[in-house]
Amino acid sequence: MGGGGKALARRDEQREAAGAAFSPPFALLSTASPLAAAQKWITEKQERFQAWMALQPVPVEAAITAGLGAIQGGVLGGLISTLSKDLQSEAAKSGAPGMDTGPPNPFLQPEGMAGGPLAQARNFAVLTGVNAGISTAMKRIRGVDDIQNSMAAAFGSGFTFSLVSSPGGPNVASALGTGAFFALIQGGFYKLGEMMPKGASSSEDIYYNQGRSMLLRLGLDRYEKNFRKGMLTDATLPLLTDSALQDVGIPPGPRLVILDHVRRDPELSKARR
Repeated sequence: MGGGGKALARRDEQREAAGAAFSPPFALLSTASPLAAAQKWITEKQERFQAWMALQPVPVEAAITAGLGAIQGGVLGGLISTLSKDLQSEAAKSGAPGMDTGPPNPFLQPEGMAGGPLAQARNFAVLTGVNAGISTAMKRIRGVDDIQNSMAAAFGSGFTFSLVSSPGGPNVASALGTGAFFALIQGGFYKLGEMMPKGASSSEDIYYNQGRSMLLRLGLDRYEKNFRKGMLTDATLPLLTDSALQDVGIPPGPRLVILDHVRRDPELSKARR
């Protein structure tokens, strides 16, 4: 009887463990609407992934970010190519006026847009993947998110995009021109964004620029309001402690990530001395 009782207890423990493994999503579903529960569950997973990414070496984070960006770009490129082919086919069938049946115009059809869905998926994957990887590496290495990072990522992505999509083989001279063009365009958009009005609190933003950039790199930008609430300005970053972050309502996991970043950041470490 004793052995049977132990077996039953063991089976009960196994069922409880199995239930616990799936409890977060279903527990949320029982207390909120399915959509809100799903959004909360996804957000929690994203926070954990971003916190894990922030603890990885620069090459690892850049490689993962580039891979994810390449997947998104590949899907987008394939979708755009498929839709474009369908629209051209429908227009040709209906005899739409203005359809040019002559040789393709290179000014109307850029090199990167030539080819079938697989070719365009490859081109867009290279474009978005390289941009995401360079941008992430620059932010981690330089510790800031500025126009130099943005232009460097645009140049690298434009250069690689041109090499991959050029018909007849890679053309380095053309790729350099394309990269420079991409960088100039991105720099112009960045400057335009800086010129846009940022609201009534923009005068106070200068005291939180470094903190905002740090939280953005760590994937914890949702806690910027907590920093403002506790008046944790850029000047206080080298002095951050666990208790200070706890006082402004930041959970344990993000606190550990922030403190580890402050400890490892050369600029902040130098300011503490």
